[in-house]
Amino acid sequence: MTDTIQFNVRGSIAEITLNNPAKHNSLGKTELDALAICLKAVANDAEFRVLVIKGAGGKTFCGGASLVDLRNGAITGDDFQAVTDLISSLNIPTVAALNGSVFGGGAELALSCDFRIGCAGMILRVPPATMGLCYPISGICTFVRKLGPTLSKRLLLAAEKLEDDELLSLGFLDHLVLPAEFESTVDRYADQLAANAPLSVQGMKQIVDQIMNGGLDHEWAQAIADQCWNSADLQEGLAAQKDKRTPVFNGA
Repeated sequence: MTDTIQFNVRGSIAEITLNNPAKHNSLGKTELDALAICLKAVANDAEFRVLVIKGAGGKTFCGGASLVDLRNGAITGDDFQAVTDLISSLNIPTVAALNGSVFGGGAELALSCDFRIGCAGMILRVPPATMGLCYPISGICTFVRKLGPTLSKRLLLAAEKLEDDELLSLGFLDHLVLPAEFESTVDRYADQLAANAPLSVQGMKQIVDQIMNGGLDHEWAQAIADQCWNSADLQEGLAAQKDKRTPVFNGA
């Protein structure tokens, strides 16, 4: 898409790389616009089963919104939120491959994904309070919804620096791996997600997200369950289990 945002396809897996390591993969107007285009393309292509978002350079996953573009008015918190909303609204599972440290809005970007795989040696810090800024309200809602009020206050009010093992124990990370194993672990995890039945995966993701956001339409959820129950994929899964082979799901 641009020099600083790269889009790659690996089978049914879409990969977006934040490719500006010299600026800690921070996101200015150019990057946010490109990300929005990539995410809309993923949302509109039924062939994709997983999205992986990663950072280039191995030092920083994402430094958040570009302070230069924020200061000169090129972007606002709403622009950043529009991108994280696009990630959150995707029907397919999303993986944040945190191959480096995470700062500011980079934490919100990671929290917008369903899964976070961290690399040993990474740290996380959200510093707006040290500069006199209030983090965007919608972003604060994301922190509280995903991490709870206590950890959100540690990150936002105290601007604590949290290290890799603590991020795992507190639930920010789902998995923590050594640098030498990081890329292969992310690939295997994405492959595992992509191999599962799409109707089941996407349906259950939507149900979990609706519950997390404060309510559940039971009739709507039951319709999703019924669709899975009546699907050809279920018959394939049962047949594969009986034949002791790997199922091949078509999302139907």
